[in-house]
Amino acid sequence: MTRSPSPLRHALLGAVAAAALLAAGAASAQTKTLYIGMNGGTMEKAYTQYAFPAFERANNVKVVVVPGTSSDILAKAQANKDKPQMHVMFLDDGVMVRAIGMGLCEKQRPSAALNEIYPAARFKGDMASGVSLGMTGLAYNKKMFTEKGWAPPTSWMDLADPKFKGKVVFQSVSSSSFGLHGFLMFNRIQGGTDKNVEPGFNAWAKTIGPNVLEYIPSSAKISEMVQTGEAALFPLTPTSVAALKAKGIPVEYAQPKEGSVVLMVGQCVIAKNSEPELSQKLAEFILSPLAQANVLQFGSQIPTNPKAPVVGEGVAQVADISKWMKNAVTLDWDAVNANRPAWNARWNKTIER
Repeated sequence: MTRSPSPLRHALLGAVAAAALLAAGAASAQTKTLYIGMNGGTMEKAYTQYAFPAFERANNVKVVVVPGTSSDILAKAQANKDKPQMHVMFLDDGVMVRAIGMGLCEKQRPSAALNEIYPAARFKGDMASGVSLGMTGLAYNKKMFTEKGWAPPTSWMDLADPKFKGKVVFQSVSSSSFGLHGFLMFNRIQGGTDKNVEPGFNAWAKTIGPNVLEYIPSSAKISEMVQTGEAALFPLTPTSVAALKAKGIPVEYAQPKEGSVVLMVGQCVIAKNSEPELSQKLAEFILSPLAQANVLQFGSQIPTNPKAPVVGEGVAQVADISKWMKNAVTLDWDAVNANRPAWNARWNKTIER
């Protein structure tokens, strides 16, 4: 015969159950969420699958990506600057300089990882830090080039070669760093500077313009347009080319003889955010050798921390970037950002009309 639990035992069991529930609730309440703005696609996948989980486990936090182009992320940060919805954001270097000037970033605190990254990856005053290195050059449809017997491109002026009429795809200067970079390199070849774009605008209509099939807002459509045989030649980065090749898209990168344009993705901790301590920790983690090695291996993001271990295909990718950096051009971002709204309006009115 079994005995019923005594009233005291009932009370003790109830107390233990209640304590367990309270503990579970407390643990759940302690799991905070950090929101990070960055490009979607390959970059988002590499970070969410191969970098953030280690940070989440170590800090009992959930990291959620807010995907978008640099322009999208900047607009979101600006719209909510008094009560930020995001904690950290990734922006292309030129857009990051604008964000810093708008007071949207807070200084990144000193850390071993910050000291390890390349000096060129530290923005002025450590208001932001580079998370991946790259450059905008030319990419081409290898299948089409092989079938036509065309030699790989060697110059930005190949975009104006009559044989590519209706086969050039160009990103919009008003919404894409790739498009802006391509236009400014063309402008330099025409005799312009980062302050004077008259030569570029004046020459476009009779050189590259007639070859352009479509002006696209971002590079998202390039994969489809290569596969359908519409796109032969377009501005792109080695990282983007590697990501497309990994999906079986027949593209190759070509470094123009005039040089590519340095394109560094930077991160900054958003000023006035609700979790400043955790946000600083996340920014520090992203620069660590572990995180950078993983996003190189699984997302072709070239490390800014030279201590990141490089394996497999990453060895060749890092070696190529180092080689191409030798004649890569760095833009005068102060001049570009000061004039870009006027350039955007002119581009939209006279070229993409």
